[in-house]
Amino acid sequence: MKKISIAGATGYTGIELLRLLVKHPEVEIAALTAESHAGKNIAAVAPSLKGWVDQSLVKLSPQIAQECDVLFLALPHTTSMKHVPELLQSDCKIIDLSADYRLQDAGVYGDWYQTPHLNPELLSQAVYGLPELHRKAIKKAQLVANPGCYPTGAILALAPLVQQDWADSTSIILDSKSGVSGAGRKLSQGTQFCEANESVAAYGLGDHRHTPEIEQELSGLAGQQLTVTFSPHLMPMTRGLLTTAYVSLKNAIDLQTLHDHFAKFYKNERFVRVLEAGQYANTAHVAGSNFCDIGVQVDTRNQRAIVTSAIDNLMKGASSQAIQNMNLMLGIDETTGLDAPPLFP
Repeated sequence: MKKISIAGATGYTGIELLRLLVKHPEVEIAALTAESHAGKNIAAVAPSLKGWVDQSLVKLSPQIAQECDVLFLALPHTTSMKHVPELLQSDCKIIDLSADYRLQDAGVYGDWYQTPHLNPELLSQAVYGLPELHRKAIKKAQLVANPGCYPTGAILALAPLVQQDWADSTSIILDSKSGVSGAGRKLSQGTQFCEANESVAAYGLGDHRHTPEIEQELSGLAGQQLTVTFSPHLMPMTRGLLTTAYVSLKNAIDLQTLHDHFAKFYKNERFVRVLEAGQYANTAHVAGSNFCDIGVQVDTRNQRAIVTSAIDNLMKGASSQAIQNMNLMLGIDETTGLDAPPLFP
């Protein structure tokens, strides 16, 4: 059995990691950290885990990394990089769920997160943890940067198009809608029930921090620098993330050709389901799972591809994808602990 620890175990992604890991046949929980709840039992902060996990929360320290095989960092952005250099001195593998190691360019990180990166020399060592694109590198990595939820849905929706060079790289528009859990467990005015219920709100237009992450990965696939227009929205639902991508095509392509290309591209990917031609992704159909559903359409009048993708933002958008990465890093079948149908209704 491999020993697993979670730093930041009381946030939504940390709790979701625990919910999945307690049923994983190859691992056991070594330590759980939460700076503001140290000394409390995890079930006191996350009552859903009562009867499943009976463990006291501690503060994060280098010793935790020395005593486990994999350490998940479910910490706020800009916090992980304060700890990672020291944690890496052990043989522990690290999966960071924050944005601190997702961007390869320290200058880009500083521009979008308004703070200098504390250890830019580690950015080239970190592997971007999207298994469908970087599986081989993830298997060999000690430090994996788990993708953000919006980028996961967007990149998987567009990867087949940009890699094939069918897309006009100047035309990409991404309209994404996320459940409120994507904002995290910390209280804020915009995510209070009375503020979010019966309301759909756009935010971060033109300057959302996930934008450079999407552009970095799509540019790598395209072999050229490209930019996107990314418009995120908050939806009055707990979990789920739907992305609709609009891309002008360089040449006329019919729906069947587009669909067949997507189906071939993801043929061997267990957790990407390309829907039948003319069917569109729905967040309810992936809830509680590690699946990404993709539906495609062609607007022939405007020679434009329309691609929809749906993920559970706490699962494929965060915690279950982190476990998929863990499985790869440990040499375990990557579907272990994850291969179950979504919740419905």
